[in-house]
Amino acid sequence: MGLRDDLQRDLAEAFDTDLADAVNPVVGVRKVQGEYDPDSGTTPETITNYAGRGVFGKYLAKEIDGSLIQATDEKLTILQNELFITLLGESTETLAIPEIGDVIGDKRAMNVSQDPAKATWTVQLRK
Repeated sequence: MGLRDDLQRDLAEAFDTDLADAVNPVVGVRKVQGEYDPDSGTTPETITNYAGRGVFGKYLAKEIDGSLIQATDEKLTILQNELFITLLGESTETLAIPEIGDVIGDKRAMNVSQDPAKATWTVQLRK
């Protein structure tokens, strides 16, 4: 086992115990416009849903610059190995990768990053 596996196992355990009261379900939606279809006169849309669990928090005052990070933005930390694409409400074995523009809850993802060990996603959310 590598560092990432150890870290993900420890974080999952913390999500189950010490952080259990702060952990929330995470449901994300990504809508992507397809190519224009001249035969039907429509532009089909592909929708990808994903789900996992994470911890919502606020940004520190020193991180808020009023432009890139606003006072009302939320910081969401998600376990990478628990974020799966869902089809018809059922999780698949395919890991999801959040992207800028995705909608999580009623907020839009403004920025997405991962920690150096690639164990968690950090998503900046804005209403």
